[in-house]
Amino acid sequence: MMKLSIAAGLALMALTTVSHAAGDIAEGEKAFKKCAACHAVGPDAKNKVGPVLNGIVGRPIASIADFKYSPAMTEFGAGKVWDEANLTGYLADPKGFIPKNKMAFVGLKKEEELKGVIAYLAQYNADGSKK
Repeated sequence: MMKLSIAAGLALMALTTVSHAAGDIAEGEKAFKKCAACHAVGPDAKNKVGPVLNGIVGRPIASIADFKYSPAMTEFGAGKVWDEANLTGYLADPKGFIPKNKMAFVGLKKEEELKGVIAYLAQYNADGSKK
């Protein structure tokens, strides 16, 4: 009985997390339109002015082989991954977080957009398929 209660509790938590993330993903998809001029996601995504963002959450920084990163990005990214903290800092203030990087975007200033874009990007595997 105890195992059943624990399993039911975990399932409820998972459903709650998924429904909350779905709201964030919808917000993130809207906010990502600000990024889409320079970045792409999805199965047919290709590098543009910025690198493809498929699988970015958890990916080593500056690791897309066929993209030419700035020296600042390469130096900053040595041994680091795009986790929530790094993505939040960078997306909020790209030039402040990594001075001298090439990204011209001024940043996402609204917290719900930051969280939403990260949730939106997190749904993509490295091959562009959705998780």
